[in-house]
Amino acid sequence: MIELKSYRDLTVWQKSMDLVVICYQLTSLFPKTEIYGLSSQIQRAAVSIPANIAEGKGRNHLGDYIRHLSMANGSLKELETHLMIVGRLGYLNLSSG
Repeated sequence: MIELKSYRDLTVWQKSMDLVVICYQLTSLFPKTEIYGLSSQIQRAAVSIPANIAEGKGRNHLGDYIRHLSMANGSLKELETHLMIVGRLGYLNLSSG
């Protein structure tokens, strides 16, 4: 069994940190007119995911941890919605090939 000493040991936190980097890379490709629009919204939603996981893990009560995980999940759904909007607007061509 793996001992979790820190939120940094959580796979979900590590992957959400990777997601933040990807989101910043993607938003750098958006039209400059979106710098205060979708770019900002995507970046803030992405950053909120690992931040809430970390904050929840740092709490002393299981209920607080679960509440923060729920907020992280909400931010993930927000991010997903923003990325769907990006697709509908045609800001990125994500097709392979």
